[in-house]
Amino acid sequence: MVKNILIPTDGSEYGKTAIAYGISIAKRLKAGLTGLHVVDIRLLQGPLFTDISGSVGLPPYQEFLPAIESTLEAKADSILKEFRDQCQAAGIHPDTKEVKGVIDEAIIEEGRKCCDWILLAQRGEHFHIGSGAILGSTAQAVVRRSGKPVLVTPETFREIESMALAYDGSAPSHNALKLAAELSERASWPLSVVVVTDDQTLGARISRKAEDFLSWLKIDHTTLILKGKEDKTLLSFIREGSVELIVMGAYGHNRFRQLLLGSTTSFIIRKSTIPVLLTR
Repeated sequence: MVKNILIPTDGSEYGKTAIAYGISIAKRLKAGLTGLHVVDIRLLQGPLFTDISGSVGLPPYQEFLPAIESTLEAKADSILKEFRDQCQAAGIHPDTKEVKGVIDEAIIEEGRKCCDWILLAQRGEHFHIGSGAILGSTAQAVVRRSGKPVLVTPETFREIESMALAYDGSAPSHNALKLAAELSERASWPLSVVVVTDDQTLGARISRKAEDFLSWLKIDHTTLILKGKEDKTLLSFIREGSVELIVMGAYGHNRFRQLLLGSTTSFIIRKSTIPVLLTR
């Protein structure tokens, strides 16, 4: 199922937690790890700096470019060394790679080449800068476009001992059910299937669909039907602390509804205190 996991890393504290999760999961699943650092080409283009340097009489930006590029290369080397050191201390010998590009596009491209899963920190080094943040544009772009399962990790590490699946019977959530069942079987993590609906009849029908699929498998599982609004109810369940990993089908609603209301997927990615494993 999982032979190699790609971990984009930027040296942030959230990134170090992502590496810790990668190490733990890789050891559990006997998978390899690849650390990736993306040098954002937007930092090498510098249109704003060009404007400022010209207005105050500084030499053109191009004269500073080699020094800037050298600094970014040295930083990349340091970050990837720290990644290797963290992995090797746990008995894992990873691959590492540095590329230049737009962060989300580079992650997606490298993910297609070398891995079965992509593991991202919930927030990155440039969280407060907006478009450079791992949370938001990068994470959601990778989930939408990678075609691979994406695991988004929170601020602090907790050893995974059990897992849950958010299930609504839709095609994305049924794909997530298959992934969760396989992961539960391989890692020996008990699985809780969580159905959120105020309609008892609908809840029974959805949970029966999940049970029909799981009944053939030799995994420890249970099904819960919870009332309430899907996003807030799932977040409340997560914060109860009964599981350490949640699996979801990504972006189950249509795009127009997402633009108006956001989506459960995006809400949980932003707010979850445990890793969220997303699949299309």
